[in-house]
Amino acid sequence: TSCVIPSGVHLNLRASHKNDMSLVEVEEANPAMASAPIAPYNSSPLGNSSSPNASRESLKMEPLADVAMLPGEERVIDKDIIYICPFNAAVKGKVFITNYRLYFKNTDSETPVTLDVPLGVISRVEKMGGASSRGENSYGLEITCKDMRNLRFALKQEGHSRRDIFEIIFKYAFPLSHGMQLFAFLSQEKYEENGWNVYEAMEEYRRQVLPNSEWRVTFINKNYELCDTYPTILVVPYKATDEDLRRVAAFRSRCRIPVLSWFHKENHAVIMRCSQPLVGMSGKRNKDDERYLDLIREANGTTKLTIYDARPNVNAVANKATGGGYEGDDAYQNAELVFLDIHNIHVMRESLKKLKDIVYPNVEESHWLSSLESTHWLEHIKLVLSGAIQVADKVSSGSSVVVHCSDGWDRTAQLTSLAMLMLDSYYRTLRGFQVLLEKEWISFGHKFASRIGHGDKNHADQDRSPIFLQFIDCVWQMTKQFPTAFEFNERLLVVILDHLYSCRFGTFLYNCESARESNNVRGKTVSLWSFVNSDTSLYINPFFTPESSRVLYPVASMRHLELWVTYYIRWNPRILHQQQSPVEQRYKELLALRDQYLKKLEELQLSDSTHLTNSSTPNAATPNQHITHLQTPF
Repeated sequence: TSCVIPSGVHLNLRASHKNDMSLVEVEEANPAMASAPIAPYNSSPLGNSSSPNASRESLKMEPLADVAMLPGEERVIDKDIIYICPFNAAVKGKVFITNYRLYFKNTDSETPVTLDVPLGVISRVEKMGGASSRGENSYGLEITCKDMRNLRFALKQEGHSRRDIFEIIFKYAFPLSHGMQLFAFLSQEKYEENGWNVYEAMEEYRRQVLPNSEWRVTFINKNYELCDTYPTILVVPYKATDEDLRRVAAFRSRCRIPVLSWFHKENHAVIMRCSQPLVGMSGKRNKDDERYLDLIREANGTTKLTIYDARPNVNAVANKATGGGYEGDDAYQNAELVFLDIHNIHVMRESLKKLKDIVYPNVEESHWLSSLESTHWLEHIKLVLSGAIQVADKVSSGSSVVVHCSDGWDRTAQLTSLAMLMLDSYYRTLRGFQVLLEKEWISFGHKFASRIGHGDKNHADQDRSPIFLQFIDCVWQMTKQFPTAFEFNERLLVVILDHLYSCRFGTFLYNCESARESNNVRGKTVSLWSFVNSDTSLYINPFFTPESSRVLYPVASMRHLELWVTYYIRWNPRILHQQQSPVEQRYKELLALRDQYLKKLEELQLSDSTHLTNSSTPNAATPNQHITHLQTPF
């Protein structure tokens, strides 16, 4: 059935929190609740334009009073256009393009319809129809987004009316393809906290009680000479020399040797991550690699080292043809190899495409379950979660593990980070989760640039894949199953995904640490964590109950997994309207009421103590005696 906006509801894409306009909200059409215009960073409608030409051009444009221009954001063009809204038919309005966003506002309807789309979210821009096309609104542009949306705009057919807007969107949405900079390098946002300091490798290893008698820190990779996609600080077995590491690197794909990710303080078991061994069709062996894995096993005294290969067995065998492979029983006699059957980046990309087809723009109610099943998306989520549970359980029982896929930067990162989230409650806090992403995904070289395609017009690039999205989905599944175990809420996960694409912050740019360093990302861009930590109250889960030693084992069963509706179907106002949580809303209201009472209590105590100080009555009651009747039941 076609999804339409319910009566009395208007679609308003506005800031769901300070200066962030990427989320959709649907509000009741109540004048008292109407959202006020968002206060811009500065009073000028031009933003912080640094170019005189841009300023002169902007003076010809209408003031954009109801959208907050970011410092460094400049207006490029305005144009009258028709937005073919899938929920509200065709809507006449004006589109504003800046060097950061596409903003549309309607002009011909009582129901406000606005779009605010960071240009980094755009995956593809295509021309729709031609000068001779017949039919209403058949000539215009179709924009495919990375966040599950497709946008269609219609223009007048005469005089090549779409040429300028097409060229400008194409140029600013894909700046790297046009020799331009990503917006993160142009932004002039300022925050009190420097989010780049959230993660310091040595500090995090010290928190894990490292180094120690079993494990040492090595700086062999300080200039990225050992492995150009690894960080500079690595933790390896105490008995392994730097020369050993060089010899092992020669036998591991991309030189990504097994290095420590997480250390269990009580039983001293570890999670190691790496890439596949270069066994090849001839079944090559490397004594240094075999001995190195034995050193990992000996470090906590287990009889068998468990190696988790994320791939299906058949894929691992096929990788031998390209020089890769896996650890065979004959060569690694003190190791047990387990295949986790998680498919590759291409399978995941196709699965997400199928999911997008069934959630946007319309949700077909009559065949929903069979359509969802045909995408296999939840099946892949299940396999990733199931693999991480096996890793966490093995480590929790006292055995060290090695985790790898082909190159160790996609499925490996999913498994290690999810296992660490299950084992270590620190990573379930707001700060700890930021550290986890910085360490396992950003520092250890998940290929964000290749997988997301930041600023790149090549939408059909076979390197693109929703691996990080899949991981965040798994985290969401865990938060649903353990609603009191996580300090952060769903909003944080959505904001992280929105800015994965937006190119507003430097956090997810480039493929590895060495590339970020050579482009001075820390010096020239703002971290996403500067933004998030500027108002942490927005991301706090009110139900959070700290439990330091609890290991979480989510149920990785199709009966317990859900589609993350508030992310994948959030653009549909009808679906979103039904998803509001009255329980959470009421709980927040009660917490606010409690804070209000406690504040009044403090004020009364303060005024009573002041009164007693000034009083000459020798037997005056103590402040506590005065206010006992004000105790609240919270």
